Amino acid sequence: MSVHPSHPHAPEPSPAGVQLNHTVVHASDRYLSAEFLAAVLALRVGAPFGPFLPLDLDNGVTLDYYEQRNEPIQSQHYAFLVPEERFDGVIARLEAVGVTYYADPAHTEPGRINRLFGGRGAYFADPDGHNMEVMTRPYVRP
Repeated sequence: MSVHPSHPHAPEPSPAGVQLNHTVVHASDRYLSAEFLAAVLALRVGAPFGPFLPLDLDNGVTLDYYEQRNEPIQSQHYAFLVPEERFDGVIARLEAVGVTYYADPAHTEPGRINRLFGGRGAYFADPDGHNMEVMTRPYVRP
């Protein structure tokens, strides 16, 4: 369903264009999952907001962790662009908590990183099996 721009209930367009504001991340334990990713990325978990536990990223996007206990969690992929100078800290924190990282999204190259597009990257699983990625350079698209 689309809303016509002249519709009286249409939101005002942003001068910066369309931006992702937040997304919901399903978790069997919202505190465990949000605190895990916050620790790995050196971020802070926000105060609960209704059924959500927010994790604010540096670009204004929020991951809203939502607890889903009655059915299996469908694994999703989340990719985080981190500054080159913070990448080694992410890897060190994964190692410190005993989480294996991989050079590839299929998790077949344990303990290795990739060097895609002139940067560095790695994949790891969160407590619910979401496939998390950290990278220092965005993908180059044709």
